[in-house]
Amino acid sequence: MQTNLSEHAKTLARADEAESILRSCVHCGFCNATCPTYQILGNELDGPRGRIYLIKQLLEGEPVTGKTQLHLDRCLSCRNCETTCPSGVSYHALLDIGRAELEHRVERPTSQRLLREVLRQVVPRPAVFNALLKAGRTFRPLLPDAMKRKVPARVVAPKPRPAPRHARRVLMLEGCVQPSLSPNTNAAAARVLDRLGISVTAAPSAGCCGATDYHLNAQEAGLARARRNIDAWWPAVEAGAEAIVQTASGCGAFVKEYGHLLRDDPAYADKARRISERARDLVEVIAGEPLGVLRTTAGKKLAFHCPCTLQHAQKLGGTVESVLQRLGFALTAVPDAHVCCGSAGTYSITQPVLAEKLRDNKLDALESSRPEVIATANIGCQTHLESAGRTAVRHWIELVEEALT
Repeated sequence: MQTNLSEHAKTLARADEAESILRSCVHCGFCNATCPTYQILGNELDGPRGRIYLIKQLLEGEPVTGKTQLHLDRCLSCRNCETTCPSGVSYHALLDIGRAELEHRVERPTSQRLLREVLRQVVPRPAVFNALLKAGRTFRPLLPDAMKRKVPARVVAPKPRPAPRHARRVLMLEGCVQPSLSPNTNAAAARVLDRLGISVTAAPSAGCCGATDYHLNAQEAGLARARRNIDAWWPAVEAGAEAIVQTASGCGAFVKEYGHLLRDDPAYADKARRISERARDLVEVIAGEPLGVLRTTAGKKLAFHCPCTLQHAQKLGGTVESVLQRLGFALTAVPDAHVCCGSAGTYSITQPVLAEKLRDNKLDALESSRPEVIATANIGCQTHLESAGRTAVRHWIELVEEALT
């Protein structure tokens, strides 16, 4: 694709990266075949190829409007198109660049600005989120249906975590909303890792990975959170922690990008690269261990929902399924397993109509072989799918921990 960036666009920090990505696109359209929003809406501008053209026009100085913003906002950032693309177009990076620039060019309606600011002030702050969630549970019967569905009716209490006792040590990103929405997930992970001879050590000053801010176009705020996490983890990394484990694949995908996003920061570039190199989704750690140590009873019949951030961003599709089968679980077939469930971080709140359509389609596929339970690897997907009130949805590591003998 030929490009002619405007003089203004050439001054952007990531101008060269944007131009390189644009030129790598051959506009073949294969991406539209697997794009969830294009499948639902059938609009070229709601598929990756159309959005790439919109970003190209933006960076070439052509007029942009709220309609441009609408089409870019509708993108889930699921990165399914990147898995499909024969040319290796780094679409998600171009989308981040385009959205950030568009935010300066088109003013959002007040209601949208307020919603996004509320999300940025609540989601990344565990104490604030937990307080609001507790209030929501207290008054759940009185809430409107749309809000009621966002407050989980079923929460598994956390089991005790084993004290660190092994020579092998890892850090664990606790997450923002997961400790409130699914408090047993990280506890279960710590208990399984302990059985494998790996201890989880605390890094209490680490916080939100930064993805919420970054993907709501407050990119500098997101990178500031990344730097704070690097500072929090660095002493343990230097002391020999072999990995930084994420149980939420959405967080893991973003932490693995720290090295790229901070590559031009002289104070953090090297540290960010080393942190990203040590970032591991939980399944990456467990899959490489002798699973015979994990003596388990026969597992439940389950359907596994592989989050987009696991299969398309981290390229770990099939890994959890393999571990579960090795441990004795019976997995059902899931049609169209590559398609997004509609959670996509805060997307289920900012784009509720599309998100619920995708959720219901995904549940139809997951339930098609009548599983006893649905397992997943990301708290956003778990909560979003659970909000339909259909088959129970759990993090896969909880099911593994429950099956231990």
